[in-house]
Amino acid sequence: MGEKVFMQGNAALAESAIRAGYRFFFGYPITPSSEMPEYYAAQAPKRDLVFVQAETEVAAFNMIAGAAAAGKRAMTGTAGPGFSLGQEAMSYMAAAGLPAVVVNVMRPGPADGEILASQGDYFQAVKGGGHGDYNVICLAPYSVQEQADMIQEAFELAERYLNPVIVLTDATLAKMRESVELPGEITPKDISFPGAVTGAKNREHNVITTCGDGPAQWEAFNQNLQNKFAEIRENEQRWESVETEDAELILVAFGSVARVALDTVEMARENGLKVGMIRPQRVWPFPEKAFEGLDGKKFLVVELNAGQMVEDVKLSVKDKDAVSFYGRLGGFTPTPKELFEKVKELYVK
Repeated sequence: MGEKVFMQGNAALAESAIRAGYRFFFGYPITPSSEMPEYYAAQAPKRDLVFVQAETEVAAFNMIAGAAAAGKRAMTGTAGPGFSLGQEAMSYMAAAGLPAVVVNVMRPGPADGEILASQGDYFQAVKGGGHGDYNVICLAPYSVQEQADMIQEAFELAERYLNPVIVLTDATLAKMRESVELPGEITPKDISFPGAVTGAKNREHNVITTCGDGPAQWEAFNQNLQNKFAEIRENEQRWESVETEDAELILVAFGSVARVALDTVEMARENGLKVGMIRPQRVWPFPEKAFEGLDGKKFLVVELNAGQMVEDVKLSVKDKDAVSFYGRLGGFTPTPKELFEKVKELYVK
């Protein structure tokens, strides 16, 4: 591992990405993600990087698709409205099997919205924001350290499954400063996969396609994708469980609000309430396995939205009536005391 430093979340994520061999960054400034392209722009001439400020987010997403098709590690970072503009490219990359990474620093919507923390992009990220039947692996850090770790993990997953990967963070995590242990730097290398467009001297041409040739061919193509997504669902669920064994009420939260939920668990335990927490570290594939063996318990899903991940929790438990929801909108994050009051209300029911 590398040195321990005190860094802002966006900057730590960008530095860790560079150390992972992401030589190509294409992006368009948008709050609260703008420190990522700023960091790359400053480092590019010093470290043999390629940084392009694209004319739009649409262009940036298609640039990372092109770089991935050529076998290069590429990424972009954006926020809500920019993420929306990139969904056609996300659908394309999923179909074409292109390993690229997108960081979405969530902010409140709909439309232009606010520039504070939100989790309202959950559906768009985990259900597929473009058209067609596809999924994108989606990592959900809750600290600056996890942002640095997961951006490295993201490319390993993208290359393993030949699929785009999202690192789903938010304005709180992007702007906060924490101690972080940065990884060591690797030597950048090209991606080797069957479809990579890397020149066809002395070999057969590789073909990347996203166009069907009749329903029989296109159904078979889609079925191959579904087989891959099923493999990912089986092998790549990740979560953290905190004191769930004896818990009567379990909080479920991801991202920055999981930090509040963790403090609430500690507050509840200090007051004699058996409360635990499940924190999805990947929200696609959703960690259904985390809920196995927890029949008879109550669940409180906490999100910075009007209720999105709560639907996946209800699909993962036997009794959906045991699942309650608490959300804040517009950029508000609940305090541990506020959340504890909700816990007490549900605990005695």
